[in-house]
Amino acid sequence: MLKVGLTGSIAVGKSFVLGILSELGCRVLDADATAREVVAPGSAGLQLVVDTFGNQVLREDGTLDRTTLAEIVFSNDEERQLLNSILHPLIIAAQDDQIRKWQSEDPHGIAVIDAALMIESGGYHRFDKLIVVHCRPDVQLDRLVARDGLSPDAAVKRIAAQMSQPEKMKYADFLIDTSEGFDHAREQTEAVFQELKGLAGKL
Repeated sequence: MLKVGLTGSIAVGKSFVLGILSELGCRVLDADATAREVVAPGSAGLQLVVDTFGNQVLREDGTLDRTTLAEIVFSNDEERQLLNSILHPLIIAAQDDQIRKWQSEDPHGIAVIDAALMIESGGYHRFDKLIVVHCRPDVQLDRLVARDGLSPDAAVKRIAAQMSQPEKMKYADFLIDTSEGFDHAREQTEAVFQELKGLAGKL
């Protein structure tokens, strides 16, 4: 099975690209979904987060208060790195487990794992190829403000907390630029899929 990483900074269109790859027949896994699973109520991951950051990050119903946790970690580099050090090993283990299941079902298929911090965490080393999704900075800022209801200043802070787009692009085997909208991004994604299909067929 061809194992492909999909990454890019916040609000650049990764989810759209992942959706197209799924439509085209790839097995896909969104790291955000995995991240929610590893901190589900009663999980060891949630207990580790609460032990580290206190009961303030827990809602009354026992679920993680993501808003409070985000406020803590996005305003403090050390706290963010601490959270990542807790969650990344759990997320990677869950992803690898899913890939093994897919591989047994579809040895010549394509598995695509989407994660914003794949390069920063070193997780990209596990994949055969890496796709980096990107867009112009002004487009990214507008999308983030519209999507999350943030002020421009808060959005800038979130963007600045991640590795820059040009730096991420240096790691790419394939680049997909979403600046010009959905149709153009779809065309690029379909072209990348054809190349991945060719590689998977040689396994």
